[in-house]
Amino acid sequence: MKSMVFILAVSLNMNIAYSQLGGSGTFIHDNFADSIRDLIQHTGNDTTRVDLLNSLGNYFALIRQDSSIFYLAKAIELGETINYLNGCHEGYDGMAFVLNSAGNYGKGLEMAMRSLKIAEKLKTDRLIRMADSYQRIGLINLRNNFDTIALDENRQSIRLYEEAGVSKDIISWGPYANIASIYLKWKVLDSALFYAQKSYDIVLNYHDRGQVFISVAATFLANVYLALGRVQLAREFFLHGIETNKKFNAPLLRVRLFNNFARFYKKIGQMDSCIYYAVMAFQLCRNHQFGEQATDAASLVAQTYEQIGKPDSALKYMKIFIAAKDTIFNQSKLLQIQLLNFDEGQRQKDIQREINEAQERYRNKVRYYALIATATLFLLLSVILYRNNRNKQIANKALESQKKEIDQQRTKAENTLYELRSTQAQLIQSEKMASLGELTAGIAHEIQNPLNFVNNFSEVNAELIDESIMAIDEGNPNDAKELLSNLRQNEEKIKFHGQRAGAIVKGMLQHSHESKGQKESIDINALADEYLRLSYQGLRAKDKAFNASLRTDFDPSIEMIDIVPQDIGRVLLNLYNNAFYAVSEKKKQLSEGYEPTVTVITKKLNGKVVIRVKDNGNGIPKRVVDKIFQPFFTTKPAGQGTGLGLSMSYDIVKAHGGEIKVDTREGEFTEFVVQIPAV
Repeated sequence: MKSMVFILAVSLNMNIAYSQLGGSGTFIHDNFADSIRDLIQHTGNDTTRVDLLNSLGNYFALIRQDSSIFYLAKAIELGETINYLNGCHEGYDGMAFVLNSAGNYGKGLEMAMRSLKIAEKLKTDRLIRMADSYQRIGLINLRNNFDTIALDENRQSIRLYEEAGVSKDIISWGPYANIASIYLKWKVLDSALFYAQKSYDIVLNYHDRGQVFISVAATFLANVYLALGRVQLAREFFLHGIETNKKFNAPLLRVRLFNNFARFYKKIGQMDSCIYYAVMAFQLCRNHQFGEQATDAASLVAQTYEQIGKPDSALKYMKIFIAAKDTIFNQSKLLQIQLLNFDEGQRQKDIQREINEAQERYRNKVRYYALIATATLFLLLSVILYRNNRNKQIANKALESQKKEIDQQRTKAENTLYELRSTQAQLIQSEKMASLGELTAGIAHEIQNPLNFVNNFSEVNAELIDESIMAIDEGNPNDAKELLSNLRQNEEKIKFHGQRAGAIVKGMLQHSHESKGQKESIDINALADEYLRLSYQGLRAKDKAFNASLRTDFDPSIEMIDIVPQDIGRVLLNLYNNAFYAVSEKKKQLSEGYEPTVTVITKKLNGKVVIRVKDNGNGIPKRVVDKIFQPFFTTKPAGQGTGLGLSMSYDIVKAHGGEIKVDTREGEFTEFVVQIPAV
């Protein structure tokens, strides 16, 4: 039965349920939906039923969006009930496509992210499914004008297809088309042509399975040729797309093709042809309730009539445009109601899952406490028996050995202090040191804890060595092994705290390093945006579950300024990393009802460039705000920060003739403001 599903409906890159039957050029017939519904009624296999529901939802994706949402939601609900992950992934991916087409980008991105999480857990076709999800996420970010993020995600999709060995298969054509759109938008036309041609070649090589996508790929290529000024070639590809599209029941693709062709004719001045194809697009939208595309078509017709001096016709279609927007609102409400019902079902399942997990955690906790109680009892008995068998001679030897070990550790500590003092002398000579007294206090404070651990564990180790010798002399090998095991654990702790002290010294040296970078003429907006994406993707690579909203407002009037890009980049990276850390910690505390958000704003003001980095995290307590730019001061837990990031940032900004300030409210937000000369 499963093979029959994929003969009837092949869900490729855009999750469109189309397939060739018999090889004669005949494609899905008019009663396709009825045939699938009949199969759903008569099959007894739930896995097959999920596949059939997905096929039906994907079929309606290009015909009737509310029907598509209905069937895809049914598929997801059943798939989660029987734990059929492949079916759930296809359902969420299809949802993302439909919501994106309907202009609901936020909900579409949520569904795409769910599909990616499921794809990462799959045992079969994992790489291909992940590639599908990355392509969908990239497309939605492209619609949201997050072009740089969209470019990275589509490239990741291509890499995964290549790793899966299907980079030349029909399913891989989509990310090439998306990248072509990005480069076309950026006016990098040679790259846009390369990727558009690549997408078109992949589709063209699969005559049997890929013909439905030829019209889309041809449209991308036509738009690139139009931008290159090759009008005749662009017209040929548009006509080729229209001719191919006639073979399929794909109204949404046809609407987009007609709208693109209408814009083509408007650009070359053939207004009658522009109106002809825009009106055809509008009629299709009205028949299939494509509200988002209907407004595009009606607006295009109204603008064209106004341009050619026909105000009556322009007014008519402007009224149609307004009516279409009302229709979009009503359709959006219908989709929203469907999604609310779907979300409520998901919420009930999550509640039940949390109850089950809580019960399991409780049972595990009971077992854990029972095990701890038993182990503690045995440990107490062992200690009591061991202490009763000690004698004065062994105690004296232990004291002597302990004194010797203390002397050795003191010597090591003195050597370490000597190295630290040498490092301190280098830091004093560096221009980065704002205050010798603060640095010395910071070093002493940070190094004291690991040194205390080293000294304390060394004293304990001396005692354990003597007790091991005594156990061996008395013929108690088991006691000796246990003591030696404790000795090894203590040595590992000594090593850990020694490495921690080394990390502090390394951070101090990095802070004092004098930059030799040369100033360059740089676009500060591009630099701020680049490091924002790098920081966000770096955190996402460590914690895939982490998500945050990125909001930017870059002042386009800022001209190129002379800075050391590596140094200012390090300042931005420190501020971004701190912001993402803050919202991540707050998300762990609140989890529900909180949306992590990081905002970056640039502005040219009074001969200076102002960069604002704001997060909606927990803020900085008032008692420590005045200390945050001091070396080695940090509010992060031990091991997660050295306290040098903001100190280095402060020095770098000062070296550029600027200043850095902080505005914060505990529990609500933190905003860093960097000002540098706009020259």
